[in-house]
Amino acid sequence: MQVGGLSLQRATGLGVLSREAGLYYPADSLKTSLCIRGRHLMYEYCKGHNVPHKKIGKLVVARADQLSYIEGLHTKARKMTWPLHTPSSLSNTLALPTKLISGEQVREYEPDLSESITAALWSPETGIVDSHSLMESLETNITDGGGEVAYQTRVVRVDPYKPDTSSGSSLNDSGWVVQTVTGEGESDALLARTLINSSGLAAHLILNSLLPKESRIPMYYGRGSYASYRGPGVKNVTHLVYPCPDTGRTVHGFQSLGTHLTLDMQGKLKFGPDLDWLQPPTSQNDSDIIDDADPDFWQHHLVPDETRLAQMIDAVKQYLPGVDTEGFQPDYCGVRPKLVGPQGGFRDFEFHTHYPHSFLGPHMDPGRVRRPMITLLGIESPGLTSSLAIAERVVEDILCRDNGQARK
Repeated sequence: MQVGGLSLQRATGLGVLSREAGLYYPADSLKTSLCIRGRHLMYEYCKGHNVPHKKIGKLVVARADQLSYIEGLHTKARKMTWPLHTPSSLSNTLALPTKLISGEQVREYEPDLSESITAALWSPETGIVDSHSLMESLETNITDGGGEVAYQTRVVRVDPYKPDTSSGSSLNDSGWVVQTVTGEGESDALLARTLINSSGLAAHLILNSLLPKESRIPMYYGRGSYASYRGPGVKNVTHLVYPCPDTGRTVHGFQSLGTHLTLDMQGKLKFGPDLDWLQPPTSQNDSDIIDDADPDFWQHHLVPDETRLAQMIDAVKQYLPGVDTEGFQPDYCGVRPKLVGPQGGFRDFEFHTHYPHSFLGPHMDPGRVRRPMITLLGIESPGLTSSLAIAERVVEDILCRDNGQARK
């Protein structure tokens, strides 16, 4: 199980990601509130730490039959309020500003858009960030603050710990014993009073190892590929362009937001991601449970290829008809941790909190100070945008409040 967002970001090659404004998800969801709060925190962090970023805005483009979709997004956006922890100085500003514009107006933004595009939703707060620079900056903050970052380190076992007062052990506090292996076999173990399991595609495996079979949490894996593009039909593009998602049986298109146009910090174009469901291996004993028969199986699916390029090109030509097929090249892939499968609807970010006494039985006194393990599940898009707000929620709303404290 690979632990930590930094290694996952680098492994999947996600060099530059668009930052969502918070448009697409239910208004009362964590994905919406943490995205809006995270967007503000991200811009502030990037400005304060010289992380390259640009607020370039996004156009959600629609054909005539899709007009109701972007009208619904606009109506929802106008009703959005700033989430918890937002500074009072922002209270008189819109949490999620958007504007409906006509087809003629949207082609003033991007002249190469199809004539079939009759309207668009303009989201001025959306931007892009150099995620590698962001991760390096966060890593520097950790090490400068006395923390350590352990690369190439796998968590192989987690156990709740109860101190044995009769043994005379100096370990007199409850918590979690975390066993790790670094590199080719250097093993170690530590006692963590608080354990935050944010291991992405493997997060459920750590928790499932402690849960009874009937309570285990399945995970589904959505591979997303990007293609680079050089050629005609996208002259002087300066904004992110998103088609309306294919809602299909998922009603609101929560599984994928469609094959969109994104830009990196150097202005180079990419299209994606698509959505390709991966089937992880299962053990013979637990064929009905997606388990850890090979927890790193997804790493074998990170090599971009041309197998789905034709479908991607067809999707792009729906809103940019002038692109040339020969200009597309496979670029990179990533894998999203999904809590629902191909026919599932919306599923929010999830924060699961457990304590040593949860697994050691009611006979164990949890004590005044509780020692939680917090597991973050389903942190897919808009996870990068929400990342600093997710950290804030873990610290302020779970750790501090759990022990009746206020962070100093």
